[in-house]
Order: sequence, then C-alpha cells, then structure tokens
Amino acid sequence: MRIAIYGTGGVGGYFGGRLAQAGNEVSFIARGEHLRALNDTGLRVESLKGDFILSPVNATDNPSQLGTVDVVIVGVKAWQVIDAARAMRPLIGADTVVLPLQNGVEASEQLSSILGEVHVLGGLCRIVSYLAGPGHIRHAGFEPSVALGELNNRLSARVERLREMFAKAGVIVEVPPDIHSALWSKFLFISAYGGVGAVTQAPAGVLRRLSQTRSLMERAMQEIYSVAQAKAIRLPADALAQALATLDKLPENATSSLQRDVLAGRPSELEAQTGAVVRLGAAVNVNTPVNSFIYDSLVALELKARGELSFPQ
Repeated sequence: MRIAIYGTGGVGGYFGGRLAQAGNEVSFIARGEHLRALNDTGLRVESLKGDFILSPVNATDNPSQLGTVDVVIVGVKAWQVIDAARAMRPLIGADTVVLPLQNGVEASEQLSSILGEVHVLGGLCRIVSYLAGPGHIRHAGFEPSVALGELNNRLSARVERLREMFAKAGVIVEVPPDIHSALWSKFLFISAYGGVGAVTQAPAGVLRRLSQTRSLMERAMQEIYSVAQAKAIRLPADALAQALATLDKLPENATSSLQRDVLAGRPSELEAQTGAVVRLGAAVNVNTPVNSFIYDSLVALELKARGELSFPQ
C-alpha cells in the first residue's frame, strides 16, 4: 500500500516505521530539524518491541510532492487536525482512506468536514511514545495497538485491508463493533489522566496511590461517562473500572502527553481533552464541575503557550 504519515511524531513515527518495515511504501510528512534528520540519517525507533532504523526514508514537508495515496494516517496533535486536513488535500484520491489516531473524540468529524465523510474512518491507538530528538522516536510504554472502523460501524473491505496491513506489520489491531464506544472509552481515561496529571504535576504512581488524586480521577471519569450517556454513546458498564485498571498498570513515573506539554510550556491538547468534556457536556446539559475546574486551572498556561497571553512564572 502507498501510505502517507501526516505528522511523524511519537504516534506517526512509530506506526509508520512498523508499516515500512513490513514492506509498505510509506512517506513521512514532517518539518524542521526532524525532517532534515529523516532525510539525512533516516528514522530511528527505540522501542520496547525492538529497536530499528529505516534508511533511507521518503520524507517531505510538502504533501503535493507525493500525489494521491491509498491511506493517510493522521498523527498530528488534536489541535492541528483541521489545518492538517486542509493541507493533505493533494494526497486524497477517489479511494483514499484517512485514519486519525488522535486523542479525543472529534478528529473524524473535523476531517470529514473538510475532506468528506466518505474518506474518513474512526481510529485510535494505544502507545506511550514521543519524539526523543530529530529523527528519533522512543516507544516507552503500552503494547502498541490500533483500533479502527467505519463511522457507521458497518464492516467494509477497506477496513479489512487496513486490519490486515497493521497485522502484517506486527501491530495489535482491532475492529471494534462500535468505534464510537471505543473512542469514548479511551477518551474517558486519557482526558481524566491527562487533566489531573497536568493540574497536580504528579506521575501515574502518585495519582493512583494518593486517595485525593485517585478520587479526583474517578470523579473526572464519572463526568465523562455521564456526557457519553447523554450523547447516546454505548460505553460498557465497567468503563470506569477498566480505566482505573489501566491507570494501575502504568509505570510509576508515567505522565501523559498533555501533562508533559503543559509543564514544558508547549501548546497542548487541553481543548481536545478536558475542554471537549466541558464543551460537549454543556451541549447536552450535563454538569462537569471537576473537568471545568481542571480546564479553568490550566487555560491561562495554554494561552501563554500559544502566545495569546503573557505573564511571568
């Protein structure tokens, strides 16, 4: 398959690298020093599943150089999805499939609004990985996996082709019966974990062990569950228990990408995670006081990171 990885960070770099290893024709869209390193020395992936280097790689910052592809895997941050959708138009042919792997629950809708729903699947991944340096991806936690499906939850030949593509690359892949339930199940965990971690500046070991922070996590999760119910999302009855079990399995010093970005003063996925809980809750008349407190506590730092507010720290 001809695959374009739009956003070659921790997610796109890892899964794109594995797909290239399996013999697919993979092109990476990146920028700056990262792009230069990819073109000069290739893609280095340091992984719990085995390190590898891809060299040479086809990398560019100009999607129009690639022409149309079979699959676009969207690996940018959630707040970059709309701009990415506009920029990736040259990649989209009549049968191109677009697979978003962002945190949050709004990427498929955002992509569909620009590229057309016919091209877009629902998707998510589970992996702890990040850009360790130019041309260097580090996979540091979780068994890497992908879940994907049609937005109407029907089985399709293109979903089966993608399932086979990931499986041949050694990636755990699932086609859940309800992709929206799968997305919200992850959203319930990652938004509470990221938000509480960012506002407390504490790693997973502290969040789960300290009664106050664990309670805060549980209450944030319960609000997300209530929003999902109001939106007719069919989450499993034990979704909270599953999310807390995931928290209990994380490495002691694990932190979320949201937490790391906030603490580093970088733009984060606050709006797509905690902000989305508050916004979507208000739309269905569900109160979200814990998530509102977390969002209100972090929004000044987010605005500062985006250059929209200035104050000393």
